Amino acid sequence: MSGVIVHLPRESGGADGEPRADAVTLRLGPGEVARFGRGPASVPVELRLDDPAISRLAGEIRVTDDHWQLTNHSTAHSYLVENPEGAGEYLRVPPRRIGAPIPFEFSRVVLPTRGEATVSFQVFAPDHLYLDPDAMGVPWGNRTVTAYSLNETATYFLVLVALCEPRLRDQSRVAVPTTPRIVERLSGHLASGELTARAVSSHIDYLAEEKLRVGAPDSPEPGRSDRRNGKREEIVGLALRFGLVREEHLALLPPLARTGGLERQAAR
Repeated sequence: MSGVIVHLPRESGGADGEPRADAVTLRLGPGEVARFGRGPASVPVELRLDDPAISRLAGEIRVTDDHWQLTNHSTAHSYLVENPEGAGEYLRVPPRRIGAPIPFEFSRVVLPTRGEATVSFQVFAPDHLYLDPDAMGVPWGNRTVTAYSLNETATYFLVLVALCEPRLRDQSRVAVPTTPRIVERLSGHLASGELTARAVSSHIDYLAEEKLRVGAPDSPEPGRSDRRNGKREEIVGLALRFGLVREEHLALLPPLARTGGLERQAAR
């Protein structure tokens, strides 16, 4: 499945810390474009970045089948595209650059401002495809790709392993971990920094909608928490049924001693 998810976190206010704008999440398919900037009335933008140092039409994202491109409309400022999972890896997109291809599976686009803090938003890339290792070396016309294209070094895969961990350690029908439990489980484990609850939720949405292509089952009492729990159940069920997450993947997680609750659960 191709397409990107663009996420602009909620803006915080000034000294009072009150929010100024709600978070924005866009889903774009191949050929679709999302513009970003301060957004004048004559040129509306899909991602509004409220900072006086940012151009009214700062740039745009264009989606292709297997990657996305960034255009920088600024005449003076470069933009950075960081790979939060790449130990400092980044690309610099210079002023007036059109259609710079971005290879990262998860990116943070950073724009300079006059203040101490920068303005940024996140982009989850189109589904990266990998050749089936069992089909390597056969004639080109017979090669296949994997049905579920997962990068085992990515943070979203670590979140997936944490979701599956209780059932991998105990075959009974234990509850799928909540977002706060995932944040606690992975605390201090990522070289790129701490995972927030919002980041975990974004990774779960990316797994469900782009990587594993599942939908939460209908609930007799529709509600946000019901849908989210259903989505998590679907993700874990599919990952375990098809062996996408296995016991050897538990080595990617921090030792159980760091989270006593999971250690006690595994001991039962």
